[in-house]
Amino acid sequence: MLIREATADDWPHIWPFWHRIVAAGETYAWDPDTSEEDARALWTSPGRRVYVAEDDTGAVVASAYLTPNYGGPAARIANAGFMVDPDRAGRGTGRVLAEYVLDAARADGYRAMVFNAVVETNPAVRLWTSLGFTILGTVPDAFDHPRHGRVGLHIMHRAL
Repeated sequence: MLIREATADDWPHIWPFWHRIVAAGETYAWDPDTSEEDARALWTSPGRRVYVAEDDTGAVVASAYLTPNYGGPAARIANAGFMVDPDRAGRGTGRVLAEYVLDAARADGYRAMVFNAVVETNPAVRLWTSLGFTILGTVPDAFDHPRHGRVGLHIMHRAL
């Protein structure tokens, strides 16, 4: 698998799985009806480093962004977002991409990474904890899940 920084030409390959994941309303606290234009602005906004993972055929199968979570004196704390094409889930792509982005964050001088809103029913919670993230706290009943009803949002942290 090749992981590289995204180019503007990658967005048409990211958008289909981005839309599918956000429209499902199960893992991201973004409006399920987000337009493509707004989605692109969210995912690729200035200050974010965006990555893609390609399979052996060169198809984009996942994407991530890396950005400061805070500004000013706290700007060395990173935030990131990850999406794997649901048709490619369960093949280790998320883990490889996460390890790559964690290494990139460390190389960029970040001291830690924080996730602000991990849906507690998201299967990725297992991935994050296996990669050394801890749950700092959970905002109860913060997310209206389409299958599980109201569930919590974890705030997760890992030192780099």
